[in-house]
Amino acid sequence: MGAALALVGVSPAHAAGPAYVALGDSYSAGNGAGNYDSASGDCHRSFSAYPYLWKNAHAPSSFADTACSGAVTSDVLNNQLGPLNSSTGLVTLTIGGNDAGFSDVMTTCVTGSDSDCVNRVNTAENFVRNTLPGRLDAVYNAIHAKAPSAHVVVLGYPDMYTLNTFCIGLSATKHAKIDEAADVLDTTTAARAAAHGFSFGDVRSTFKGHELCSGDAYLHSLVISPSWESYHPTATGHSNGYLPVLNAND
Repeated sequence: MGAALALVGVSPAHAAGPAYVALGDSYSAGNGAGNYDSASGDCHRSFSAYPYLWKNAHAPSSFADTACSGAVTSDVLNNQLGPLNSSTGLVTLTIGGNDAGFSDVMTTCVTGSDSDCVNRVNTAENFVRNTLPGRLDAVYNAIHAKAPSAHVVVLGYPDMYTLNTFCIGLSATKHAKIDEAADVLDTTTAARAAAHGFSFGDVRSTFKGHELCSGDAYLHSLVISPSWESYHPTATGHSNGYLPVLNAND
């Protein structure tokens, strides 16, 4: 096989996909997807998350996954960029939700009143509009500096709820406000990604009709144990929600 490749001028390295590095938070690590890599510890990286699904389908020449549950922008800068280098061809990430207090927003909206939820989301949205852009710029600049030849795909976050349908649990007011927060986060992230020449993968389209309250959700609702799976994509959410968007932008 090697001789045949040499005869036609194609090496195994050229036949492989680009060197791929996955970065980011729990939506990239795969919280909620099951099939966890025990070696990843509290990062809860899943072999069923979109980075591994892409790797298995495209056979990159090398693969590194440093995404970690709970990561904020400073964690990416300080702990996740080690695998990047001049030969890196593809970088993916989701980041920003934890900077904006995603977990606290959901806790407040689950346990508090409608006004508590609205006020907490408003605070998060103000942060996303005013403070998060600079933090995203710092991450994107660092990625480009370490991997100047890489194609970078910044993936967004899905809307959490299907609206205007009967659903036991949180109120319609809370559902709408939580989705509004996701939209503000995605809009802000998309703008900063574009400013750096990166692709933005909008997963709201692939999750459309598969949010919570849809009857066919790609997301977990409140999970008692392990609680960190709550409000994260399922394995199907990664295979049918995230992976197609990455494939369209890789």
